[in-house]
Amino acid sequence: MSNLVTRYPFNPILTAKDVPYPATLVFNAGVIKYKDLYYMLFRNDYQLSPLSRTLFGTSLGLAISSDGIKWEVKKDKVTITNDQSIKRIYDPRLQVIEDSIYVCFAADTAHGIRGGIAKTIDFINFEVLSLSTPDNRNMVLFPEKIHGKYVRLERPFPVYSRGGRDRFDIWYSDSPDMKYWGNSQLVLGVEDVPFSNNKIGPAAPPIKTDKGWLTTFHGVYLNKLRRKNGWEHKWQKIYYAGIMLLDLNDPSKVIGMSRKPLLSPEADYEKKGFRNDVIFPCGMILESDKTVKIYYGAADTVVSLMTANLDDLIKLCVN
Repeated sequence: MSNLVTRYPFNPILTAKDVPYPATLVFNAGVIKYKDLYYMLFRNDYQLSPLSRTLFGTSLGLAISSDGIKWEVKKDKVTITNDQSIKRIYDPRLQVIEDSIYVCFAADTAHGIRGGIAKTIDFINFEVLSLSTPDNRNMVLFPEKIHGKYVRLERPFPVYSRGGRDRFDIWYSDSPDMKYWGNSQLVLGVEDVPFSNNKIGPAAPPIKTDKGWLTTFHGVYLNKLRRKNGWEHKWQKIYYAGIMLLDLNDPSKVIGMSRKPLLSPEADYEKKGFRNDVIFPCGMILESDKTVKIYYGAADTVVSLMTANLDDLIKLCVN
């Protein structure tokens, strides 16, 4: 972990106890600052009964805050679509573009995992703009058009062509209308990340700086000597947060990356939960004083917060 990052001392900032409807695992939350308020769209995996460790379903919840730290969860769940071909929607990421809110999400279907993008202004009414072909997920949008096109980072699942195992990378695609995506290019390969030997993927959506697009990613290290680490019979992976800088004019180009994790699972709420040793950033906000708030799922169980200075994060990438 970098010593330039500070965990919020009263982490976690959102847990199942804060939710006014059945909730068990509250994590992987997209966060934005929109019209002077903070909005969090979180994933909730819940159990059929409190005595069972079998997960029954997944829903999305909405929380609002005036300071980005203390949150009030709304009483109603969020429904993005009633498409019957979609079994569940999860891992939302939020971005504000031209005064509208865009939600990237993963959708489980009978024919694979699809990455979706929806548009809203009130978290009540949504327009689904696109759904990818299987298998793709972990999509994040840039906050503005680049050369007249919308831009996203994404993480497809090329299992067959990667030898039948996890070897997943970060890709770039662009679109003229947020519906049709193409011009796909490799951004970063898992082999380029020293603290990942299994897979990588986009994390919190990028923020714009004078030096480039600053964005986080998750890196996964597989240790086959690990056994039971959480609820599951066997959990052999460790998730780290990484950070990199992309070129302002060509965000498919990495111009700097920290070769050490931005954050490693060390705190108790990161090391013990549904899946032990998991850090998964899903939201990043740049404040006026150059403080960067990074929201992350911890142990696939709770939502936590880390902060850092913008200039320090850029130095991590360029040095």
